[in-house]
Amino acid sequence: MQAFEYANPATLPDALGLLASEWGPTDVLAGGTDLLSLMKEYLHTPKRVVNIKGIKELAGIQKTGAGLRIGALVTMDEIATNAEIRNEYKSLADAAAGIPSPQIRHMGTAGGDLCQRPRCWYYRQGFGLLATKDGQPLVPDGENKYHAIFGGGPAYFVSASSLGPALIALGASVKLVSAKGSRDVPAAKFFVIPKDERTREIALRPNEILTEILVPGAATKSATYEVRQKEALDWPLAVAAVALRMNGATVTSAKVVLGHVAPIPWEAAAAGKLLAGKTITAATAEAAGKAAVEGAQPLSQNAYKTQLAKVAVKRALLDAVKARA
Repeated sequence: MQAFEYANPATLPDALGLLASEWGPTDVLAGGTDLLSLMKEYLHTPKRVVNIKGIKELAGIQKTGAGLRIGALVTMDEIATNAEIRNEYKSLADAAAGIPSPQIRHMGTAGGDLCQRPRCWYYRQGFGLLATKDGQPLVPDGENKYHAIFGGGPAYFVSASSLGPALIALGASVKLVSAKGSRDVPAAKFFVIPKDERTREIALRPNEILTEILVPGAATKSATYEVRQKEALDWPLAVAAVALRMNGATVTSAKVVLGHVAPIPWEAAAAGKLLAGKTITAATAEAAGKAAVEGAQPLSQNAYKTQLAKVAVKRALLDAVKARA
């Protein structure tokens, strides 16, 4: 790990004043579950690390007139165990509780989950976001069993965010603050597919801090279902988050978002369209799963993800209709 300056601001303005105008010179430290490993692997070599854990305004879960506010420093365990989230935003609680490690759930933060870098082994070994060597892509003909089946390149990593699919399905937004002001970005537009090595995979700018997540008032049934190779600490192979607006037992509108199958959480619009006007049964849930993977482009070793995504959608839908409205 390279030597660095450590800053410990107590207020948001102080923290913002310590950030740089470009990526590289500074990094923001929250839970640290991702940043520290990046620094140890020399993938991030900041000259200054800005610890935001002491900024009180970035903490807490509050119900507001517009819905739910989740501070960037709220831990994944707080999200998994919060009674209001479990009752009214079940998909978020499911996603956070799906992290098998108690240590990571207690350390990892909501903001950090959204801003973490890809877990692609090519990226982590220094081949860049687009995983190239001598200008040639390594993923299509390489070890790609955990890579994307949607998106079609040139980025083949999968978004590692646990909360991203559920937040997009729920219509959430994030607040990004710089010294010049703030902006609200829909969760669906926060994740970005990079086209070159100079582009980040999120919409956050180097001089901004993600301060909070805003989730609209709960008028849905929702659930997240993850398929993992093992229950011990591991990354999901496929995820589905669903949010359903209901009129009695009939779906009036639906959003289905897949995770760990694309460089961004992938909205399966065809599945949502199929569900409108229907009741959720095993048959309609299975049909939605099939619709969700329309257009998938598996690589040489990851065609199995198509079937797992189908299963995840079906089980998330059946779980959601058991949940409280």
